[in-house]
Amino acid sequence: MKLATFDDGAGARVGLVTGTALIDLAKAAPGLPATMIGLIAAWDEARTTVAAASGPAIELAAVRLLAPVPKPGKIMAIGLNYADHIAESGQTTPEHQLWFAKLPNSAHAPHAPIQLPKVSNFVDYEAEMVAVIGKGGRHISKADAASRIFGYCVGNDVTARDWQFKTPQWVLGKSFDTHAPFGPWIVTSDEVGDPHTLGIRALVNGETRQESNTKHLVFNVFDQLAHLSQAVTLDPGDIIFTGTPGGVGIAMKPPAALKEGDIVRIEIDRLGAIEAKMQPEA
Repeated sequence: MKLATFDDGAGARVGLVTGTALIDLAKAAPGLPATMIGLIAAWDEARTTVAAASGPAIELAAVRLLAPVPKPGKIMAIGLNYADHIAESGQTTPEHQLWFAKLPNSAHAPHAPIQLPKVSNFVDYEAEMVAVIGKGGRHISKADAASRIFGYCVGNDVTARDWQFKTPQWVLGKSFDTHAPFGPWIVTSDEVGDPHTLGIRALVNGETRQESNTKHLVFNVFDQLAHLSQAVTLDPGDIIFTGTPGGVGIAMKPPAALKEGDIVRIEIDRLGAIEAKMQPEA
């Protein structure tokens, strides 16, 4: 199944995506939780009702898609997790997983303009598969990790490089407003199958900059959950950015920062695509 958070002028609601349209679950099944986090938390009981939902379809072109989880409790991201990105960064393969946080204010709709902050001179793109936590928990084993993931999205770990490299801690450089767009919807884990078989691409103004496959993750998604949950209790609706392949702008020769009007498109097989224009901060 594909689940989206959308607004057609009457406020944010959850919809079941069917082809080029969606079914408003608030109308089709009013007994369900009204938010994506609530629906994820109740999924064991809600799954059958959602799968059977029917009613008038709303064309996707007629609604505004929001971030599937508009206000995630946590956004965690792993760095240096594809060999080609490690190489272009001049780093060695980490012995341990390298984690940082993107603050919740950075969560952003999949097609809304992305800000070029007034205080940054180098904004970059990073195509990433995003895992959405389902049951979550603490001390999740690698064997159980797949069952704790609700689904997957397309993400762009937008980064203000000058702020990222000011300090050893990357949080501020990764957390500017609008700098964690993801979506366009959540594809549930059962529909995705093995998440380590997906082609992933980033295009800027139609030019392919990144192209890889999630099979090349250094630490795969299940390793990530097992490791992260040793320290952090993962909650329904938490968001995990799983790493970016080589081809980022900062590694180009010469380096190529995103500029006003650039169109950044991120595609992942079976998950869909997100696309947005770069726009100066007002």
